[in-house]
Amino acid sequence: MTIQVGDTMPAGTLTHMTKDGPKPVTTNELFKGKKVVLFSVPGAFTPTCHARHLPGFVSHIEAFRGKGIDTVACLSVNDVFVMDAWGKAASVGDSVLMLADGNAEYTKLLGLELDASAFGMGTRGKRFALVASDGVVTHLLVEAPGDFKISSAEHVLGVL
Repeated sequence: MTIQVGDTMPAGTLTHMTKDGPKPVTTNELFKGKKVVLFSVPGAFTPTCHARHLPGFVSHIEAFRGKGIDTVACLSVNDVFVMDAWGKAASVGDSVLMLADGNAEYTKLLGLELDASAFGMGTRGKRFALVASDGVVTHLLVEAPGDFKISSAEHVLGVL
């Protein structure tokens, strides 16, 4: 079942690269007591994700902070090394937390997995953005297949 507005984010663990190597990040650490924007892309370095989705959040990070957002995080069904390389290539710095869900376990818990086998990509995450306040979903914006509209940084800012 797909997560809905009003639901609590399910418990899970993602991975983030640190200067000391890969580090697990629990969803409790990510969401508890914070207002978080989590956006998901089908794949690091893929055309729309690399050229438009991630850069939008990076360029608008101060606007998100101005709206009371504590953390902006990018989720993808890629390994932590790919997410780290993508963050560096996109000059993310500390603005966006790059989170790997290598086996799509958390994406499946959200009910937002995507079968991209026809494109040789296997199981991926749908393109979406959500806002959670202290772990409770307040906004959920899931794109139709092939679209990039409602999960953009600009649209998310507009609904905050």
